[in-house]
Amino acid sequence: MIKIIGTATIVTVMALSIGCASVDKAPATADSAAKQFKSNPNYAQVYVYRDEILGSALRMDVAVNGKPAGETASKSYFKFDLPAGTHTFTSQGDDEPVKLQTRNGGIYYLWQEMKMSMLAPKSDLQVVEDTVGKKGVLASTMIQSKL
Repeated sequence: MIKIIGTATIVTVMALSIGCASVDKAPATADSAAKQFKSNPNYAQVYVYRDEILGSALRMDVAVNGKPAGETASKSYFKFDLPAGTHTFTSQGDDEPVKLQTRNGGIYYLWQEMKMSMLAPKSDLQVVEDTVGKKGVLASTMIQSKL
C-alpha cells in the first residue's frame, strides 16, 4: 500500500512539473514598462509573481479584494495599480489571505509559492523584499488581468 502511494505521488509530481500552462500574456510594451519599476504618486503598484518551475503545467487563481484577477502560470506576473489603503490578496489553495496596507507611490511584491500536496496543488502568497521581488518579476512575463 505504501509503495502504491509513493509511486502515485511521484507520478503526480512529475505530471504537474512537465508542460506549461497557457495564460494570456500582456503586450510586450506593457511588460517592458512594468519592469522599469517606476513609482507613481497617484496609486500603489502591487506585483504578484510566480517564478518557479514547480507546477508549471498548472494555472493558479489570484483574486484582489474578492474579485478574480486571473490565473498565473510558471514564470508569470500580474501588476495591479491600486488606490492607497488595505487590499486583500488570495491565491488558489492558500488558507491565509494576505492583507496589504498600501500607500500611493509605493511598490509592493507578493510571491506566489507553489506547494504540492497529496490531494491537490496549493499556493502560498508571501510579501517579499524589493530586491527579491524585482528579481522574480524580471525572470517572468506579464500576464493580462481581468481587473
